[in-house]
Amino acid sequence: MITSKDNEKLKLIRKLADRKHRQRERLFVVEGEDLVEAATAAGREPEFVLRSGEDVEADLLDAVSALGSGTRVIGVYRQQWAEAPAGLCVYLHAVGDPGNVGAVIRTAHALVGATVVLGPDCADPFGPKAVRASMGSIFAQPVARGSVEATPAPRVGLVAHGGEAPDSEPLATLCLGGERHGLPEPVAAACERRWTIPLHPGGAESLNVAAAAAVALGRISSAALEGSVSR
Repeated sequence: MITSKDNEKLKLIRKLADRKHRQRERLFVVEGEDLVEAATAAGREPEFVLRSGEDVEADLLDAVSALGSGTRVIGVYRQQWAEAPAGLCVYLHAVGDPGNVGAVIRTAHALVGATVVLGPDCADPFGPKAVRASMGSIFAQPVARGSVEATPAPRVGLVAHGGEAPDSEPLATLCLGGERHGLPEPVAAACERRWTIPLHPGGAESLNVAAAAAVALGRISSAALEGSVSR
C-alpha cells in the first residue's frame, strides 16, 4: 500500500492536473468508480488504478483528488483520439468550458452515436471537468481534432438568429460555436445550411451551448427514428 505523498504514481496524478503535462504525457486522470467501470466496459486498460484503503492510504488519495469531497478510486489512462470522422459528427469551435465539451460528447454519443470534432480554442476533453461531464462517453466514443473543412458535408451551422428551424433534412455535421460569441461567420460560411432553435417569447434570450446541442441532436435522433419506422 502507498503510504507516502512522494510516491511516483501520486506525483504523476498531481502533474496531470495541468493541461500541458497531459498533452506531453498523453495521459489523463479518471476519478470515481462509475467512470473506471465505464472505461472497462469500453475495453480500455488503465496505466494504473489506485483504490482508497487498498492500494493507497485514503488521505493521500483525497489529497490528489480534483473532487472537493475526495474519491474512492482514481485511474490513469492513455488518451485516445479518433481518426477522421466517420458518419455523423459534431464540430465544436472555441467551446472553452470543459463542462460543455464533456456534456456535448455525452449527448452526441447517447443520441446519435456521433464523433465530436474539436476545432481551435476548445477546452481539453481530457481535463477533469470534461471527463466527468462526459460520464464515460470519452471512452466509448473518442473525440477527434480538426478544422470545419475536414468534417463531412453537408454541414449545418447552429446560429443564434437568422437560421431555419431544425428539420429532418439529412446532414453529416452539426457545427456549434463558443459560449460567448457563438459560431463565427467563417465557420458558418462553410456550412450548407443554418439552423436557429426557436425560443419561447419572453423567455431566456439564448441557450447554453450544451443545451443547444442537445435540442438539435434530439431533433436529428427523432428524424432518424421516424425514418426507420416509416421504412
